[in-house]
Amino acid sequence: MSNALPPLHEGHAPITLQQLFREALYAFEEWDTEVTEPIVMFEGKVVPVSVVFEAMRECTDIVPNNIVTAVTERLTKPWEGEGPLDTMTFSTAARVMGVLVRKRLLVVNNGVNVAAVVAETQATEKSDR
Repeated sequence: MSNALPPLHEGHAPITLQQLFREALYAFEEWDTEVTEPIVMFEGKVVPVSVVFEAMRECTDIVPNNIVTAVTERLTKPWEGEGPLDTMTFSTAARVMGVLVRKRLLVVNNGVNVAAVVAETQATEKSDR
């Protein structure tokens, strides 16, 4: 699924991917108690927010201040970076958000990894054929 998103170029994300990151962050903010993670649309394709965050894990671009605030508000411990907050990279923000998605999925699904259960069910169905 991640190949559906534009690639980074020497650590830099195209503006469309940066905008998609922002949309994924907003979708995460609105995530209530659904079992599945939120999705965003990219070029007519449904993309889970975790895929967007994963695509930005190696991005060295600096995050705009409003995104820094949105990310750091979700932390249980104060943000402690090597520099001032305004130098947080998309890589750092993506890693934080990826962890938060996984934690939320564990809570929402009572510790059950739904993706693993679905994959196991599909594998069993194929072997039964």
